[in-house]
Amino acid sequence: MPLLTELHYHPSIAWFQKAVLAEEILLESQEHYQKQSYRNRCHILTAQGVLGLTVPVKNGNKKIKITELEIEYEQRWVDVHWRTIKSAYGNAPFFEFYGDYIQAVYERKPTYLFQLNLELMKLYFKFLKLKTPIRLTETYEVDYPAPVLDLRNVLHPKREPDNLDIKEYAQVFGKQFAPNLSILDLLFNLGPEASLYLQNS
Repeated sequence: MPLLTELHYHPSIAWFQKAVLAEEILLESQEHYQKQSYRNRCHILTAQGVLGLTVPVKNGNKKIKITELEIEYEQRWVDVHWRTIKSAYGNAPFFEFYGDYIQAVYERKPTYLFQLNLELMKLYFKFLKLKTPIRLTETYEVDYPAPVLDLRNVLHPKREPDNLDIKEYAQVFGKQFAPNLSILDLLFNLGPEASLYLQNS
């Protein structure tokens, strides 16, 4: 079944659970940017607990097409995000396996949020060996007919669905499992087994 979704920053495990089952992924490229969503934020696990990372954007309060939304680089968020990720996962089993590739995306400093998120998503597809075709929407449609699974705005930092089923796996910090973090957490902890985990969850 085709999956219709907005593009997230370091997408969550729940997002990838849906992606691995999709015949095709339709990325919503015609919508307007929505604040306080996963479009420019993610959650990782640090020594202090779950932490949100947010990409600052220009003109985020205006009605602006998602593909035209520029990233704000005057704030030194790139250094902060990468330092935080490295501090959180530097001792994880597979950090050295993936870290340099992710850091390289940051260093390129893409102009647009959509561009940054797309580069990261394609990188994760490569790590997870996902061959699912990806296509950008050409027009904005409020409703999509079956069999398209419309996941737009279903996964949200402030209102996660009740039916999330995230199986436990070994994490770097904490005695209590933290579910549905960014795919970063799964990859750095499970490495190549992350793909099998997603397919079986």
